[in-house]
Amino acid sequence: MHLRGLRLVDYRSWPQLDLELDTGTTVLVGRNGFGKTNVLEAITMLATLSSHRVSGDAPLVRTGKEGAIITALAHNRGRELSVELAVNKGKANRARLNTSSVRSPRQILGVVQSVIFAPEDLALVRAEPSGRRAFLDDLAVQRRPRMAALRSEYDKVVRQRTALLKNAAAALRRAPDQEALASIEVWDIRLAELGAQIVAARAGLVEELGPLVTEAYARLAPTSRAATIAYVPRLRGEVPGVAELQDTDFMEAVLLAEIAARRDDEVVRGQTLVGPHRDELQLNLGQEPAKGFASHGETWSFALALRIASLELLRKDDMEPILMLDDVFAELDTARRSALAEVATGVEQVLVTAAVPEDLPAALGGTRCYVDMTGTGDERESRITRIERPGLGETVEGE
Repeated sequence: MHLRGLRLVDYRSWPQLDLELDTGTTVLVGRNGFGKTNVLEAITMLATLSSHRVSGDAPLVRTGKEGAIITALAHNRGRELSVELAVNKGKANRARLNTSSVRSPRQILGVVQSVIFAPEDLALVRAEPSGRRAFLDDLAVQRRPRMAALRSEYDKVVRQRTALLKNAAAALRRAPDQEALASIEVWDIRLAELGAQIVAARAGLVEELGPLVTEAYARLAPTSRAATIAYVPRLRGEVPGVAELQDTDFMEAVLLAEIAARRDDEVVRGQTLVGPHRDELQLNLGQEPAKGFASHGETWSFALALRIASLELLRKDDMEPILMLDDVFAELDTARRSALAEVATGVEQVLVTAAVPEDLPAALGGTRCYVDMTGTGDERESRITRIERPGLGETVEGE
């Protein structure tokens, strides 16, 4: 798939952007902080309904505005579709498909498919498990959009159950309160039911993704130790096997038993301590965890291998996602630059950001869009000042 056009209105630093796109490579060139990454983030929002940089929507809206609009014309599986996402401060986001409003933004999932590699991806290796869980869930949503509804419903159950635990904690510590316990038990059942489905989906995804990660890492770091991944639920006792993790009936029973065993802990702490929101995507180099043991170069390679593997997995599903590379070539050595450029040359549409063109491998080629910024403080505005299409010998000034 590819985008033929992208329009932003009041999205972060862009009061307005109308960008025509084509297949092949498009490079956004400009100094750091000029708004290049905002363009890639907007496309990620259309693909996953979430940002790869922030957890909330408020920072996506230009200062002083109440909402932002992202619109794209997507060519997907021989069809052209117009998709729009309105990001609203303090209100629910809205979406349109082919100019018609849809009941939920989740209904636009699947129209735009993308894989982004950015410096923030180092956190996938170095930081806490929440980022790795989000990585799995975002990929699962692109493959099976219905997963977005499942994840949303599970999150609601966890919030409701946790609120109930906090409110009832004091009373339960003083004396048994059968009514409060019964209320919590109702949510136990729902959490186990939805949680088992999420665990099964994640475990199946990791089983497919694992060999692709190992292969991609070996290409990027051929002299390093082998890279492997594993899905590890946070359970006491023996961890179920891969087949058991994907058996929803089995996992529902396991989660219910774990909830019962940890009831006292949950009451004391006023938290939901059991479920896939606590699980881990384990990254290993050889026999050691990558977190804490990987060198700087190995960390870059592992993070990049996760994204390349995601790209290849989506392709196995007969998808051709947009590949977006956010200011990463400047951080890579010559060998890794070449390996990444080789991957990019086989992708239908590639969007790249760079501070200076010299950071890019010559093999990328493609259109160059030069990004500038005017104004100061909250009045700063991103703009494209020049577009160069070397293959056509064409230069367009301003936008």
